[in-house]
Amino acid sequence: MGRRAVISVSDKKGIVEFARGLVELGFDLVSTGGTYKTLVEAEVPVKYISEVTGFPEILDGRVKTLHPKIHGGILARRSMEHLAQMEKNGIEYIDLVAVNLYPFRETISKPGVSLEEAVENIDIGGPSMVRSAAKNHERVTVVVNPQHYGEILDVLREKGQIPAGVRQRLAAEAFAHTAEYDRLIADYLESRLEEKGGFPSVLRLTAKKVQDLRYGENPQQKAAFYSSDGLGTLAGGKQLQGKELSYNNWMDMDAAWKTVLEFEETAAVIVKHTNPCGIALGGTSLEAYERALASDPVSAFGGIAAFNRVVDEQVAEALKERFYEVIVAPEFSPEARDILKEKVNLRLWAVGREEAQSRPGWKIRSVDGGYLVQEEDEGTVPASAWEAVTQARPGEADLKELEFAWQAVKHVKSNAIVVAREGQTLGVGAGQMNRVGSVRIALAQAGSRAQGAYLASDAFFFTDTVEEAAKAGLRALVQPGGSVQDRAVIEAADRLNLIMLFTRRRHFQH
Repeated sequence: MGRRAVISVSDKKGIVEFARGLVELGFDLVSTGGTYKTLVEAEVPVKYISEVTGFPEILDGRVKTLHPKIHGGILARRSMEHLAQMEKNGIEYIDLVAVNLYPFRETISKPGVSLEEAVENIDIGGPSMVRSAAKNHERVTVVVNPQHYGEILDVLREKGQIPAGVRQRLAAEAFAHTAEYDRLIADYLESRLEEKGGFPSVLRLTAKKVQDLRYGENPQQKAAFYSSDGLGTLAGGKQLQGKELSYNNWMDMDAAWKTVLEFEETAAVIVKHTNPCGIALGGTSLEAYERALASDPVSAFGGIAAFNRVVDEQVAEALKERFYEVIVAPEFSPEARDILKEKVNLRLWAVGREEAQSRPGWKIRSVDGGYLVQEEDEGTVPASAWEAVTQARPGEADLKELEFAWQAVKHVKSNAIVVAREGQTLGVGAGQMNRVGSVRIALAQAGSRAQGAYLASDAFFFTDTVEEAAKAGLRALVQPGGSVQDRAVIEAADRLNLIMLFTRRRHFQH
């Protein structure tokens, strides 16, 4: 008895070669629509689906493969009972199903796509065949990924059939494929109903495994990295050299990349344990890096450096002199790569894009038995919208200084304090249980450089912070405001002749 394959694909990549290979191995092919046309034009022997079903396509092509002669051929077992029913109803066994689905993701990504167009690109027959074949993987091979075509042909040529373990693996991939497809459709339809900023009644998380990691937060913990949307993101970048990445590397890379993208100007960031220990602007990437390093050269050891411009030869020479775990940048020049390849363990991660793009999304964290979901904290309040609350008023230069400090403090873990001047962090206080503790750490790190500098706080503070700032010789402070003690804080700043502004927006990070 000959073997039969149904082929119906939206992605035509490699399908002609795959179909030819199946024919050479003795398969009869059945196809539909555009796939049938592609195979006929390539002179591959193939039957149209209606020749098998004896029934025409109807309803503008919405019903083609939904027929007992297709699904019976896929779902039937090799039992005597099923064989008798197959012969009685003129149904032939189908042994292989190669299907990938209408491009729904691509459709809804188009600007201005209508609901009608989106719905019309919801595949029904394709997922039905995929699920039928995956259910009956005991006998049927299902292929949803063109990358497997060559592997399947090789196995068939070598062994004459697909082993049970391979069929099961392909079936699992097929069910994951249709699950992701349905999740995408459900999310799209729900997004049309939900108010802006609303959350779905059911949270669906689907991501593809990219790689196993060296270990988790500690060596005894296993870890892996999954990507949900790699295009134009850190996850979609490419490792150019160095050791395998760990869980902690990814955490720090994410913190560093998000921080450096906060700035439109040329910037460099050095991160240690997800907190920036140095952030600076510069006329060149080299200048920005040297200023970021000077912020806290001790903490920079073993950290992760990120740039929002291409890393060139001059930056590479400077980086070579220090120990870093990872360097993240939009790209690395050929000269820079040649220089840095001497440090064989240093990981270089090229994101592949330079311009900062706003990608609003959700931040998801697991808790015992559930998940917390919130919107990402996108953007911030520009200095032009702040409120000057003290008698001492800021000039344009003061606002520019404070805006840099405010952008920087957004990326420091709470309680967060940044002391900065001339587009460079001088001291960073992070993660303390009380805010004045973070203030003292930042001022101690800044030392004498704090004289005439600027302080930003991610959340409101009390008079003790004002007093510490005045002792260190700071010029101006910026904070969200919103405390019941705001009046007392303003009065303290006035008494100590400090400038203070309220942004009315908090950037607290647990």
